[in-house]
Amino acid sequence: MQSIATKVERIVMDSPFLSEGLRRGLINLSELARQLQPQLESDLWKPVGQAAVVMALRRVSERLPDQTSSDIVLAQKTGQLTARTDLVELTYRQSGNTDECHRRLLEQAGRRSDLFLTVTRGVNEIMVICSRLLIPLVEEVFAGERLAARLENLNAVTLQLTAESHRTPGIYHAILKKLAWDKVNLINLISTHTELTLILDKDQTGAAFAVLSKLVTH
Repeated sequence: MQSIATKVERIVMDSPFLSEGLRRGLINLSELARQLQPQLESDLWKPVGQAAVVMALRRVSERLPDQTSSDIVLAQKTGQLTARTDLVELTYRQSGNTDECHRRLLEQAGRRSDLFLTVTRGVNEIMVICSRLLIPLVEEVFAGERLAARLENLNAVTLQLTAESHRTPGIYHAILKKLAWDKVNLINLISTHTELTLILDKDQTGAAFAVLSKLVTH
């Protein structure tokens, strides 16, 4: 059975808002403990005293690392934070024809650097995120396939990472936590070896840039 301290630590670490708030000393521990009591008593199947929760929160907050933006390793070059606008996300159910649709889309779209196109194949779905100019082509090659979802008015923001960033524990978590703390909502994210691309609603792009620009060093 989990202890109060272990359960409290898990709750804190699972929430970017709580972990950041505790690290910055912005949260009243007594009030937070009072709010967590019902959840803890339900999960642990026993009465939980507020003082014990406060003590657990204080110990967790003391162990939280004093992270700064320098903990996130970005590529040291200009142009490492870029944006693409006016994107659309289309998600189709997989069928016996979707692989051929995927092949035809990449073949016909060509390698135009002025357009954005990425295709992700999941277990049961295939997702296309592309510039609006490519929508007629996407709809043509996927004609007859079952459309599961369509999201409009999206933008993409791409961070350039170093080739060694995959060796940095928690690098994605650190970036996403900063966005979550500022209430920036992500629609999707796409990663390659040295790039992290965030897909957002158009009206969230400015807020995302404000957060991410603080991580960028030239």
